Amino acid sequence: MKRHLLIACLVTVSAGFSFNAFADGSSEAYDPWEGYNRAVFSFNEGVDNVILKPLSKGYRAIAPEPVETGVSNFFDNLFYPTTIINQLLQGKPKLAVQDTMRFILNSTVGILGFMDVAKKIGFEEHSEDFGQTLAVWGVGDGPYMVLPILGPSSVRGSVGWVGDYFTNPVSYIEDNETRYALLGTSIIDTRAELLKAESIITGDKYTFMRDAYLQRRKYLINDQMVEENDPFLDQE
Repeated sequence: MKRHLLIACLVTVSAGFSFNAFADGSSEAYDPWEGYNRAVFSFNEGVDNVILKPLSKGYRAIAPEPVETGVSNFFDNLFYPTTIINQLLQGKPKLAVQDTMRFILNSTVGILGFMDVAKKIGFEEHSEDFGQTLAVWGVGDGPYMVLPILGPSSVRGSVGWVGDYFTNPVSYIEDNETRYALLGTSIIDTRAELLKAESIITGDKYTFMRDAYLQRRKYLINDQMVEENDPFLDQE
């Protein structure tokens, strides 16, 4: 499961494949604001190159692999209530119950989620957000857009992020230092996971990441069901 909305600009580099279908089912991305989007994309790249990427390389250099895995598990579990709430909103009560059990099990036996014990006994991980819920409710995706810092999105996805913010437990931590420390660690941990994926980016990086984002969203909205020979198989 991908985490906090602030790292959405980074997650798409994990999908290294050719693209032939997008969120609206067409063969071309709907990107009427490409000029603006490219300008914001360049700004985000600058922030990443100057701040996030160096910090992530340092984190990977000093953190043993078991520590990295535990931290990633912790944040995946911490942000899991968003998935459960959206499963209920999408009319998936059975999955919501299963994932509530998954959340409770990892939060207790798994020591606050640092160990994914639920997966070891058959509770698979799922990912739902308010953008996906809006899609299930019939709201159109709208144009592709790149937001400052937040990164790849769409009109529908941007509205959905509001709901994601209010279901994120970290948003309700009153101590600013603790809240910022958690968010910062989550961002750096996720960025570190994606360092090795950068080598698969080919051609125009803006186009690559736009198409990766749209294909991933299609995959998630369709409940991880893809057509035969879909290049997104096994990428999530």
